[in-house]
Amino acid sequence: MDPVRTCVGCRARVSRSSLLRVVDRDGVLVADEKAVLPGRGAWVHDTDACVDAAIRRRAFGRALRVSGPLDTQTFQNTHQRNG
Repeated sequence: MDPVRTCVGCRARVSRSSLLRVVDRDGVLVADEKAVLPGRGAWVHDTDACVDAAIRRRAFGRALRVSGPLDTQTFQNTHQRNG
């Protein structure tokens, strides 16, 4: 049985294997492709719609419990180029 996680973009509960984990690395949002980076992670569908919704709602900052500003622009640009 695969663990279940909630997408911070659309709030749907799905298996962990169908989501992308993202973490905070020194104030910058980074994709954790292999889900092995240390620290608290947030889970999102690897689609433009869910990533944009999470950024628009500032869900990454809340899910990662970041107190200061979080650079999501780098992650969004990289995601749109790759996805």
